[in-house]
Amino acid sequence: MASDATTGAAPAASAAVWAGFAALCLGMFMAILDVQIVATSIPTIQAALGVAPDQMSWVQTAYLIAEVIAIPLTGFLSRALSIRLLFVGAVTLFTIASVGCAVSTSFPELIAWRVVQGFSGGTLIPAVFSAVFLLFPQRQQGLATTIAGVLAVLAPTVGPIVGGWITETYSWHWLFLINIVPGIVAALIAIRYLPKVVPQWRTVRQLDLFSLCLMAIALATLVLALKEAPQRGWVSGVVLGFLIASVICGAAFARRTLRADHPVVELRTLRNNRFATGCFLSFVLGIGLFGSVYMMPVFLAGVHGYGAFHIGQIMLVTGLAQLLTAPVAVALEQRVDPRALSAFGFLMFAVGLGMSAFQTSATDYNEMFWPQVVRGVAIMFCLLPPTRMALGHLAADKVPDASGLFNLMRNLGGAIGLALIDSIIYGRAPAFGAAIMARLQAGDMTTIQSLGLPLAQMVAAETDPAQQIAVAAAIERLALVQAMNEAWAAIAVLTALAAVSLLLVGQRRASEQTDRAN
Repeated sequence: MASDATTGAAPAASAAVWAGFAALCLGMFMAILDVQIVATSIPTIQAALGVAPDQMSWVQTAYLIAEVIAIPLTGFLSRALSIRLLFVGAVTLFTIASVGCAVSTSFPELIAWRVVQGFSGGTLIPAVFSAVFLLFPQRQQGLATTIAGVLAVLAPTVGPIVGGWITETYSWHWLFLINIVPGIVAALIAIRYLPKVVPQWRTVRQLDLFSLCLMAIALATLVLALKEAPQRGWVSGVVLGFLIASVICGAAFARRTLRADHPVVELRTLRNNRFATGCFLSFVLGIGLFGSVYMMPVFLAGVHGYGAFHIGQIMLVTGLAQLLTAPVAVALEQRVDPRALSAFGFLMFAVGLGMSAFQTSATDYNEMFWPQVVRGVAIMFCLLPPTRMALGHLAADKVPDASGLFNLMRNLGGAIGLALIDSIIYGRAPAFGAAIMARLQAGDMTTIQSLGLPLAQMVAAETDPAQQIAVAAAIERLALVQAMNEAWAAIAVLTALAAVSLLLVGQRRASEQTDRAN
């Protein structure tokens, strides 16, 4: 791993190394952006291919299942192929799969290509964070981490506006075709400038296929359980079956892997306290990051009826705040204890999430501006210090596996967070709707005003069926807002608890060190 030597500073990374790293970042950005821009245009794809509405979620689910299986495998693949060959192969396969998605004429064909896309895209994300600590000396790792981090969190922010613009201006096929040129450019730059390392082909012969199958089943069934739980219920037979299968296969995988001489994934790194803490923070960040990016479009579309392009314009505030904060975060990250800086970031992120827990049916851009600014500023402090805490101190041969686990935790946090949010929103909204109706029938003026409808329209609804429909829609919107406020509050509390626990752990360890010294 590149680091400053004890006798002097290590030489700065060359322009060629930075060029290769830029190619890695481009590939990662493509993979993350692809998920977001496709999500905005699922109704368009559904109409074009004639797919039932309840089946369209598989366009995203197929990608995510393949992605979460690929992410922890990145370490093994890096050892076998080297980061250079792995990245070139993955970005090439991702580009080919994008073309396959664009030319698909049936739903099964599209799903098959999305699986290939997800698996190849999943290896691109941890490869970037591995490269930060393998290609650069310590004094440049902060800048490299910032570049990768900004792109990783910027992609979900700009995804809606990019997807909306492409769909409105061209056709859904271009959601995939836009990957062709960047994919070719990234592959050519990477093959030219990334350091050449001799592949360890013997590693392939050491692959434990049984462990690989256990891991794949454990992760796939967990994603399926999280997908189905909000609609079917957490105690339904299907969801419980998936969860039980995930736990059994996950436990068997961990037991077999911890005893293996050549494990598929090096789980023993989790015994390192700094790495385990970083993974925990990555998991919590996934809940808040994916949750906030998910809930804003749901609110703006469900309450105001905005399209993807308009939603993307509103959400750009978060991305701009991230960009403006990045230089400050880099400077502080080099000078402040990462545990303290992480606690500050997560507390600030919790405040930004909590600020959105007081929305009304009239909430729009102006009311969403400052919560987005606070979250955008906080995200950089939630990403950079935990990344260094988790990976910055590890030996070079440990980094690829560790990077895979670190990034997997963020994705799993996001998946669990989205399932929790959907359960709150769609589980609580009917109860809120019934309560709103009861207050209206009791003549509560505050509730009448909160609907945002003229009093004359409310009176007319007693006899006019058309007005009754309008009032029912307003009640449904208000119930959605109140349920979403509970969801915002829930993830804010989880984020705040993570920050507080981080501070308490830090204080306890400092006290233990003082006691040992005395």
